[in-house]
Amino acid sequence: MQSRDLCVIFNPAAGKNRGRARLAQIRKNWGPHVAFRPTEHTGHAVDLAQQAVAEGFSVVAAAGGDGTAHEVLNGLMRAGNPDVRYAIVPIGSANDYAFSLGLDDSPPERRVDVGIVRTPCGKLEYFGCCLGIGFNGFVTWEARRIQRLQGVFLYGLAAIRAMYYHYSVPQMTLRIDDEAAWTVPTLLFTALIGKREGGFVLAPKAEVDDGLIDFVHAADLSRWEILKFLPRLALLGPPEEYPKVRQGQCRRVRIASATPLIAHTDGELFCLPGEGVHELEIELLPAALRVRSLAMS
Repeated sequence: MQSRDLCVIFNPAAGKNRGRARLAQIRKNWGPHVAFRPTEHTGHAVDLAQQAVAEGFSVVAAAGGDGTAHEVLNGLMRAGNPDVRYAIVPIGSANDYAFSLGLDDSPPERRVDVGIVRTPCGKLEYFGCCLGIGFNGFVTWEARRIQRLQGVFLYGLAAIRAMYYHYSVPQMTLRIDDEAAWTVPTLLFTALIGKREGGFVLAPKAEVDDGLIDFVHAADLSRWEILKFLPRLALLGPPEEYPKVRQGQCRRVRIASATPLIAHTDGELFCLPGEGVHELEIELLPAALRVRSLAMS
């Protein structure tokens, strides 16, 4: 590769510090002509990705977990150059986005969909894999407090802790595309472009390039029902027919909540209850990102 072909933005602490050995091997395999740039703090990868675009790199890769992947994606979307390709080197804890992209079996290059979420005050964030509101936001919150565990074990324990400390089913009003708005007690709402959220399969049939958001809405599930469904979510996804669970596809969602919202984008907290956000708008940007698969050797 030439000196301006590939910039790899990497998280030195990826995979709870377990990704160092794999990253060192990748650096050795790819040689000195690839630019490797470490992140130093939360949000740094956004700036590094925008800088890489400005410097003329044709491929910008995220080496880390879903957090690094999310930040690099946001940097590229904010840079606004559709010719720059995005790549992932998955060495994190969950790697949900890499799993959903199916990097081993996908074409060398393709365009995929990207989601965007906005608040009424103008805050916005892009997401490549998933956005979770309510209970799933609290799962993300709890996962940040757990050391050592990774993947489904990390988020399984976080789900149990969220169920114990943060269980609530506030009234939310949802409008899916042009449907009439409906108000219902809501445990969680998830919008997915990919298949997984926190290691759990929430949308097993989702495709990252089909021009649609797959959504899951859970109403007033009890704690017992949450526990009953957790093992199933590790492999199969939510039950296809259950009175308190609605699933479908859409291109836009508007949500208004009686209580302040907690939400995450790709496992990164987007808003917390203390910020007083009561409304969100979620929209799909079809074929908005060029993704390239990289050979790891």
